[in-house]
Parts: sequence; structure tokens; C-alpha cells
Amino acid sequence: MRGLPSPFLKPPESATHKPMVKRIVDVLVPVALDKAYSYRVPDGLELAPGDIISVPLGPRETTGVVWGEGTARPGLHNLLKDVSEKLDIPPLKPELRQFVDWVAGYTLASRGMVLRMALRMGDHLGPERERIGVRLAGPPPARMTPARARVLRLLDDGVVRSKGEAAQEAGVSAGVIDGLIDEDTLEAVVLPPQPVAREPDPDHQQPDFTTAQEDAVTALRQTVKAGGFSATLIDGVTGSGKTEVYHEAVAENLRRGRQTLILMPEIALTAQSLDRFAARFGTPPAEWHSQLSPRKRARTWAAVAANEVKVVVGARSALFLPYADLGLIVVDEEHDPAYKQEDGAHYHARDMAVVRGSVAHIPVVLASATPSVETEVNARRGRYKRLHLPDRFGGQQLPHIEAIDLTREGPVRGRFIAPRLAEAVKLAVERGEQALLFLNRRGYAPLTLCRACGFRLQCPNCDAWLVDHRFRKRLVCHHCGYSMPLPAECPKCHAKESFAPVGPGVERLEEEVAELFPGRRVLVLSSDLVESVERLRQELDDVAQGKFDIIIGTQLVAKGHHFPKLNLVGIVDADLGLGNGDPRAAERTFQLLHQVIGRAGREAGQGHGYLQTHQPEHPVMRALISADREAFYSSEIALRERTGYPPFGRLASLVISGGDKHAAESHARKLASAAPREDEVRVLGPAEAPLSVVRGRYRFRLLMKSPRAFDLSGYLRDWLAAAPKAKGNIKLEVDIDPQSFL
Repeated sequence: MRGLPSPFLKPPESATHKPMVKRIVDVLVPVALDKAYSYRVPDGLELAPGDIISVPLGPRETTGVVWGEGTARPGLHNLLKDVSEKLDIPPLKPELRQFVDWVAGYTLASRGMVLRMALRMGDHLGPERERIGVRLAGPPPARMTPARARVLRLLDDGVVRSKGEAAQEAGVSAGVIDGLIDEDTLEAVVLPPQPVAREPDPDHQQPDFTTAQEDAVTALRQTVKAGGFSATLIDGVTGSGKTEVYHEAVAENLRRGRQTLILMPEIALTAQSLDRFAARFGTPPAEWHSQLSPRKRARTWAAVAANEVKVVVGARSALFLPYADLGLIVVDEEHDPAYKQEDGAHYHARDMAVVRGSVAHIPVVLASATPSVETEVNARRGRYKRLHLPDRFGGQQLPHIEAIDLTREGPVRGRFIAPRLAEAVKLAVERGEQALLFLNRRGYAPLTLCRACGFRLQCPNCDAWLVDHRFRKRLVCHHCGYSMPLPAECPKCHAKESFAPVGPGVERLEEEVAELFPGRRVLVLSSDLVESVERLRQELDDVAQGKFDIIIGTQLVAKGHHFPKLNLVGIVDADLGLGNGDPRAAERTFQLLHQVIGRAGREAGQGHGYLQTHQPEHPVMRALISADREAFYSSEIALRERTGYPPFGRLASLVISGGDKHAAESHARKLASAAPREDEVRVLGPAEAPLSVVRGRYRFRLLMKSPRAFDLSGYLRDWLAAAPKAKGNIKLEVDIDPQSFL
């Protein structure tokens, strides 16, 4: 057996002491960095892509996600830090990791900042706080009181109640419950944790449908059953029952045991939508929005990841939750501008919902009475399926709309409600109906100036006038939040008590309404007057129950609310959104006014809408008055196609800002000069932004325009990689597909 190694021979020294090389993984951490960090995996720790771990980052521990296998450069292996531990949290699924990469690549946001949106579970994960319940367990107490007797009668049914519930239902203090426990009459027991949301019942209450609704429901059910990616637009007039239709897609998805996400533009404001969901499915859905308490947020995040929550109704950030088995996405009011995230990672939740549906191979349903031009073009060209609901539920007629030409029949000086609108409001409330006066301007007046010298009160930090808020007794900047009391004298000419409000806000409109309609119950609905989400929901419910005669509101009232007694809507300034130079100004004005007027006449009687305008011949006004939605879309689409604006072309924006105007402008010019030569891209600017100073920072804009098929994100990525880097406090914001041009 010559030449074969003997098992008794000592192995070579190098083989005995050769060190084991530890495995390395790439870890993405939720900070403003695009690259993953490499970490060593301690012996005995099993890790896979998607696992959520704790790692040292600088002087602190942070949460991260294993993004893939890593390799260390020669000689640097021992310099790497070890993973601290694997957290007992379900891993992020491949589809969510792919979605994070896609969003970061498209928007040019760092992957770490996009990941942060997927890890918004906070520090309150872990077992739910122990809940204590009580039940009858022993003989009556030696000393009986009326309060104790009420508790015993309540608990005689054998139902275990929490201590708080027992005290509230019996009408006693918590001390009475504790006393009965001390005497062994009641027994304290640990209750199971309450679920974040109970599982909805898809067969709880199925509504009756019109023929058009039934056709749409049948199509949606087939779409959900078929599975795979698709995009469907529910295009229905206001009051046509779009919500009830997409609820049937949710019900079909529930029968298949899968999770559903329903996106809403402002979830904290949509109490009626949540009530409608509970009526249909027997229980409210889980909610996801910025008003959740930290503990509720953590519990909801964990329940979604563990597949314990079947339906989430949420604002745009709900798109990044770690769903265990997402089977359907619904985007309600898909046209709403609130779906655009303007801070941090700039993304449009409607568009990213379609991307997530594509990545997860699931259906996406969009719903609107006034689709965005982008969605309308996709439907016209067959990329999206269209389900049309042409009539209001119950046979109600759409509102009759008239223009009030302010150049000929405007209000008297110092007033803002024209006589014809005032008379219509008077007749409506005398009939026992409600009237809504819409003005998309918060506060009392948008401008305050000195009658003596014309000096205008301006924000010291922004290129903006201070808005008079009489309710708060402050002048407020709507861009940075700066506020101050009204000065006793003019800072320029020192005239005493010389300041006068110019123009109306909803608070000033309230004063006029009180003078015109004395004794009527008036409510102002404006986001700056909202004390809490619960208070706002109560006020909306009060309106629905007819507890107010006249409602004065900003765009907050256009969010799909159903007010049964509201039959008259007056738009106080229909021209307000048309003069700001925004390429989407006409579209947004049409959508907003159409939605607001659509609140009228949804249940009984004929709805009426009045447009106070200086431009009755404007295409937007003509389309609203004639109820010719198709003509408006056709002309707007033709204009966009002719000029190469979205969706026929692409836009991207760079905003350069800094505390020093010259430094910011200089860096903007350096960036512009570094732009790669490309025939298909037009680089416009730099120019001062329309809102040139915000929070003390001077702002300059560059706007890029390209054909739709051009990879504008890739062009920008290459440009910025080679361009001079910002120094000092110069900041660069990248916005792909910008919605705001201020």
C-alpha cells in the first residue's frame, strides 16, 4: 500500500492550524447610504437573505437586513465587525427586497432610506402588555353595596371582562373591582392579547348591485381568481358605488386566504370609508398612518409580517409593509396629489403600487371619478382594463352646475359670496338641506398689508407672505411653520393698527356666512383646525347626520365623504389653482372641483353646484358646466402629447438649496455645466425656484425633460456620479416625475 497516507501519520503542521474563514454577508442598514456593508457571521449563526439582524454601526447598534452574500478584500477580513444577533422577526421576502431596490434605482433615493420605510416598526416589538380580566369565582363579599351588587349582576353571565370594561359597564370605579378581587369574590385572570384587527368575513353582508356594478364585480372577481399581475381602473362618477365594487375584489382575495392593501390618500380623514368596510365585512381593517401610537405601529407591522392581518387600509407608506402573502392592492382616489411623497425618498405611491403589483405578480385596482391623465392614457391605450360605472347608485342625478361670472355679478366690496350664490344657500337651508362653501385656502386671509404704506408681512425664513389665522391669533407661514402675533404698528412706517387682511380664507368666509345667515349652524373643516383625528372624524360624522346647516371647507372635504343632506356646493374661488404655472394646473383644478361638487345630491333631491369664476370660458370651467369629462381629457391629453409632457414625456427635477444664495447658485451652475451631452434630454436652468427661499435656504431648480422611452433615471445617476459634490450646507434633492414645481 505504498504511497497511501497512513491514518496514524501526523498531518502536516499547516493543515492542523489553518484558520477557518468566517462567512461574510452584505447588510443593508436604514440610513442615507446606497451601498450595503459587509459583516462577518459568528460561528453557529444561521443567516439567509432577508433576515433582520442587529449590527454595530459606528458607536451604536442598528437594525439591518441581510441583502446577500459578501466577500472581503484580501487582508481586510479581520477588520470586519461581526453580526451581533439575528432578531426574532419574520425575514423580508424577496419581493419586498426587489421592490426596495427598484424604488431606489428609479427615484435615485439611497437604498438605505427606502429600506427605512420598510422597517418602520419602531422599538415596541415584542409581547403585548399583559391584560387582566375578571370573573366570578367565590362567595359574595361580607359587605354588599349597590356598586358591588351591580358588578356581580354584570358578571353573573360568566363572560370574562377586562377590569376596565367591567368597571365601565357596571358604572363603578376600578377600586370597586379591586376590592372584590381582594375578598376573593372575583378572580383575576390573564386575557389573551387582543388582535390588531379581527379577520374580515367576506360573506358578512353582500350589497345589492346595479347592473353596471354587477358587471364590474364579476370582472374583478375573475381578475383576482386568475391571479398574476394586472391593472384595472374602476372609472365611476361620484356616488356610483366604486367602493362597494372594489370591496368585492377584497372579499374574493379574502376567500383565497391572501392579504389586501387598500391605499387611501389621507387615511386619518376617511372615517366613512372605514365604517363602510366594517359594515361590509363585520369588522374594521387594520390601519396604517402617521397618527398611530408607537406601540400600535409596532404591533401592526409585526402582525402584517406574521400574516395575522388580512386587510390593511393605509396611507402611502403602507406600500412598504412586509406583507407575508400580499394578493391584491387597491388604490382609492388614485388621482389624488397626496400620493406623492415630497420628503426623503420622492416617490408616487400610485405608480409604485403598480410596480409592487408587478414585482409580486398580483392584481392592482385603481379607483377614481376623475382619473389622472397618466391613468386615463393607460386605460385608453389598453394597458389598464377599464370598468365603467356611468350612473349614481340609486338613480340619483349628477349635480347641475352653473357659473357665476364675477366680472359681471360679483359680490359687493368686502364680500366674497356673490348674491346669486347667497340666495341659493338661503333657499337650500330653508328646505332643510345642507350647503357646502368650498375655498381651498386655510386661515383668515392669505395676505396682510399696511394701509398706510403698503408694507406686506412676509416670513423671515421663506419667500412667502404670512397667512392671518384669527382662530389662533397668529400670522403663520405655511411653508416653515414660523408664526408671530399681529404687530401693533407697521415695522416700516410705524403707523398704529394699520394692518388689513387682503383676500379670503375659510375663517374670513365664516364671518361672512354668520352675517348672511344668522342663526344657522356653521362648521369650518380645515386641516389647521384639526385638533385630533378622532375630533375630525366626529365632526364629519356630525355633518353626515345633519347637525350643521352650512359647511365651509378646504380640500379636506373633497376626499370621498358622503353627506346625505348636502345638495348645494358653492366654489367661492374656482380660479384659485389655475394661475401657478404648473403643467398639471388644469388637470388638478378639474379633478378637485369635480370631486367637491360631486358631494352634492348623492342621496335625495337634485344637487346643484355654483362656480364663482373670472374665467367662465376657461376649458376647465366649460367642461365642468357641460359635464363633458371626455372633452376635457381629450384636449388635455392632446396638449400633453403635443408638448411632450407626461405621460408622453418624462420630467425630473434637481433642487439645489443652501443658506448662502451665491454658494447655492454657484453649485447649481456647476451641476448644469457637468450635464452629459444627450440629444434626447433638455436641461433647463438653473433658475430661482418660484418659492425661492424656504426655511432660510435659497433654492435653485434644474428641470430635465426627455422622451418617455428614455432612461432619465440612468442619465441622472451617471450625471450626478461624475458631477462636483456639494460642500458645506448645500443640499441636493432629486425628484423623478415631479408633481410640484414650486
